[in-house]
Amino acid sequence: MTLQVINKDILKLNVDAIVNAANIDLLEGGGICGQIFRAAGRKDLKKACDKLSPIKTGQAVITDGFNLKQKYIIHTAGPIYNEIYKEVCRKLLEDSYMNSLKLAKENNIKSIAFPLISTGIYAYPLNEAFMIARNTIEEFLHDNEMEVYLSILGNSLINLIMS
Repeated sequence: MTLQVINKDILKLNVDAIVNAANIDLLEGGGICGQIFRAAGRKDLKKACDKLSPIKTGQAVITDGFNLKQKYIIHTAGPIYNEIYKEVCRKLLEDSYMNSLKLAKENNIKSIAFPLISTGIYAYPLNEAFMIARNTIEEFLHDNEMEVYLSILGNSLINLIMS
């Protein structure tokens, strides 16, 4: 199967799992993380996340989807971008994608949707984050069967196309 880059809200997709661009404490945050908590049901999701937190940057954990149309939520903490530690950040971002995909495979997930991890308040440069996401997902798909979507919304998509 192949990677599909899309301009759609991952909460509206018909997939088995979505990925939450989480923080290490798995707390409700802003951006896609906050949207996922609100849609899934804050109380239930917080209770499930409290049992799994804290996680390390690059690690992935799984919870039920609760009130979402998707059965599962895979939570991964991407890196906060730092130019001085660029290579460390790159490796941690690769880990976020690869560990999420491996966890999905372990749970027999056939379709998954990712946001572009770490590009919001974690300030990862958009074009670099996209290349890391694409390359890591394609590496996984070389040896594994899964339907994978990478959602890039609004201005982020426009900026990526223009760069």
